[in-house]
Amino acid sequence: QVQLVESGGGLVQFGGSLRLSCAVSGSIFSAATMYWYRQVPGKQREWVAAITSGGSTNYADSVKGRFTISRDNAKNTVSLQMNALKPEDTAVYYCNMISLYWGKGTLVTVSS
Repeated sequence: QVQLVESGGGLVQFGGSLRLSCAVSGSIFSAATMYWYRQVPGKQREWVAAITSGGSTNYADSVKGRFTISRDNAKNTVSLQMNALKPEDTAVYYCNMISLYWGKGTLVTVSS
């Protein structure tokens, strides 16, 4: 059974940094494209970043240059390093695998 568990969210000041992690159970992780999404209550879930099994990355324009997605196939984890955080980055952040499996999310709050 595939499970995704996010961690690392919290409260941070404007301009600060946080590192989110997603631990994945299941044997398909190393071959899977992984994604981070975020959602503000009342708004549509928004794609943030992606990383392929080969390590190629892609980012939403709103986070490009500030966020970095990475993966550790030996530990079945995917991370999102978030720097220069802004209040508009406040959201629940979700980990996703192959556009099919979702974690329960971790809340990031950026104070101004």
